Amino acid sequence: MTQAEIKLCSLLLQEHFGEIVEKIGTYLIRTGSQPLRMIVSDTGLLLDQVKKALCVLIQHNLVTYQLQKRGFVEYEAQCKRVLRILRYPRYIYTAKTLYNDTGELIVEELLLNGKMTMSAVVRKVADRLTETMEDGKTMDYADVSNTFVRLADTHFVQRCPLVPETPESPEAPPPPAPTLVIDEKDMYVVPRLNLVGKGKRRRSCDEEENGEHKAKKQKQDGESSEPPPDDGIYWQVNIDRFHQHFRDQGIVSAVANRMDQTSSEIVRTMLRMSEVTTSSSAPYTQPLSSNEIFRSLPAGYNIVKQVLDQYLTLLADDPLEFVGKSGDSGGGMYTVNLHKALASLATATLESVVEERFGSRCARIFRLLLRKKHLEQKQVEDFAMIPAKEAKDMLYKMLSENFVALQEIPKTPDHAPSRTFYLYTVNVPSSARMLLHRCYKSVANLIERRQYETKENKRLLEKSQRVEAILASMQATGAEDAQLQEIEEMITAPERQQLENLKRNVNKIDASENQVDETIFVLESFIESTVKKP
Repeated sequence: MTQAEIKLCSLLLQEHFGEIVEKIGTYLIRTGSQPLRMIVSDTGLLLDQVKKALCVLIQHNLVTYQLQKRGFVEYEAQCKRVLRILRYPRYIYTAKTLYNDTGELIVEELLLNGKMTMSAVVRKVADRLTETMEDGKTMDYADVSNTFVRLADTHFVQRCPLVPETPESPEAPPPPAPTLVIDEKDMYVVPRLNLVGKGKRRRSCDEEENGEHKAKKQKQDGESSEPPPDDGIYWQVNIDRFHQHFRDQGIVSAVANRMDQTSSEIVRTMLRMSEVTTSSSAPYTQPLSSNEIFRSLPAGYNIVKQVLDQYLTLLADDPLEFVGKSGDSGGGMYTVNLHKALASLATATLESVVEERFGSRCARIFRLLLRKKHLEQKQVEDFAMIPAKEAKDMLYKMLSENFVALQEIPKTPDHAPSRTFYLYTVNVPSSARMLLHRCYKSVANLIERRQYETKENKRLLEKSQRVEAILASMQATGAEDAQLQEIEEMITAPERQQLENLKRNVNKIDASENQVDETIFVLESFIESTVKKP
């Protein structure tokens, strides 16, 4: 756990959950798993505050607990899961592109609340969608339920582990911490709910005054009513499935850039056919025959079987090896080599960074070293066709920034410099880790800059919000245009300009955060693929 990661986790926790949760989260990230007593004494917070903060962190899957042999419970922060907060906007946007506004709001509600029952999500989303609709129109619960079922079928949402039902014996005391379990085949099974109803709008002030007594009576009646049929079955966002989707999108766009749109569509079809059957950490997709791929191609692609076979042969023969041939049955069996694809994406990212930082000639040397693996300085000068002085300068520059490594191969045991070969090489996993560390630093700097910008203009932002609130209330009561204009003029022209600049700067920072996170995703996926699973 590097300092850059700890700092970024701390900033993300503070921004989304406040100071108390941030203090406990950062303490657990720094110290590892700790019992409740140690957390209270070391952080100096009240026991009640610590308990509530841990509840929030456990609810959002940012902290896990484990019962130790000696009978006490230890809490451990999940740093990687905290860093995923940075990717929340991307998850929500993906849900919107795949399942429209309903899917977007379902994923947003689950991310905001950590875990929720299906009935609660459906009601909340239906109410929010109804508020955005025209008067007289409402969102049906059944429509939201159908979208939720589609998200579960494609594994974008999954069930949370439950406490197993055991017969209660009066003599045995309850365990200090419940053990949560879930059967893998039940993870995506949606409970049969007969949710009938429509979304409700928030009422205006006058309606609230008139209906206050009625609402109280309804609330009292509601408290005595039975719990919903899916009570206790909680759902959460399946982050690994979203990552699998992002990875597939990256592979498809890489194939499109290297070849053409038709070959990328063939790869997309192969990935789509095996997206639910292949685990997110698998090195290859399931083997697919060319006949199966032909039948599953989108309706718009009217290519004959012979042309498809030619495309598959071209993809299999490509030096990048995104697609591999694993057999000849069924017209030829093909797989997508996921780990090699991730390595190619990470290498392309490194090449791009080298080119941006050091120029095109450095990028030429970097690509040369990637292709030839090991080269002496003289060989680099000759192959890259760059003068000796410049080549030496560029190599040392990249060496100092850890993009290039130097390997010594001695002829004699004494390691004398005159009798030693010095070979330049690129260690891609090492360079990727170094770049990932810099990306974490960059995101932390961006968040701090955004906080500074908003803090500097705090008074102006508060004034703008007050004016907007007054305008909204006056428009609701039917005020005249002259009165509204008078209120608008409370913000002067220079202040308006300052607000515009602030908005533009904050938008730039937000866009930069998302762009850096895309690089982080590629590098993290590649590094995970290089780690051998036990």
